[in-house]
Amino acid sequence: MAETENMKNEQNGTETEETVKGTEEMPGAEGQTAGAEAQEAGTEGTGAEQNGAAGEEPEAEAEESAQADEPAESGETAETAGDAISSVKEKALRDKITSLEDKVKRQMAEFDNFRKRTTKEKEQMFSMGEKSVIEKMLPVVDNFERGLAAVPEAEKGGAIASGMEMIYKQLMKQLEDLGVKPIEAVGKEFDPNFHNAVMQVESEELESGVVAQEFQKGYTYHDTVIRHSMVGVVS
Repeated sequence: MAETENMKNEQNGTETEETVKGTEEMPGAEGQTAGAEAQEAGTEGTGAEQNGAAGEEPEAEAEESAQADEPAESGETAETAGDAISSVKEKALRDKITSLEDKVKRQMAEFDNFRKRTTKEKEQMFSMGEKSVIEKMLPVVDNFERGLAAVPEAEKGGAIASGMEMIYKQLMKQLEDLGVKPIEAVGKEFDPNFHNAVMQVESEELESGVVAQEFQKGYTYHDTVIRHSMVGVVS
């Protein structure tokens, strides 16, 4: 009986020790529980980080979108600047073309005026030269007329008189082709623009102020008087 009780006591002691050991091992279980909780917290932390990363992704996408928009805006700005530069250059070219056109027009106008002025001066010089030569030839014409007037009536049909008359007519024809014309005087009313009165005469046939005599024939050159007629006017 005593052995049986001892065996029971031993068993009870063993169970007690196992119970105590189990009790002592409980903190390990609690550690496992804490570890599990920590693991769950870590998992939650990882999820939070993942959520944070997920939250950062839209920001990154926004930044990338902004960076993507920046080159586009820069390109548009560069294009606008390029258009502005092209417009300025085009305006400068147009202004330069307009300036050159004005310069060419002025030069052409100046050249045209120079050509007209030169032509007019040449004509005036030529006219003055002709006039000077004609003035020097008029005394020769006067001598021809005096010579023909001095030929006696009996000799007017002779060779000398006929030759002088032919030369005189040829000379007058050349002067007429040059624009030289004699001024009509006798029987015309006195005109100081064409006549130079050197004396007054009496006349019953002509009225007062009419040219009665012509002492020297006057001439015009292209409607310009180169020599006035010397006349006698009825008083």
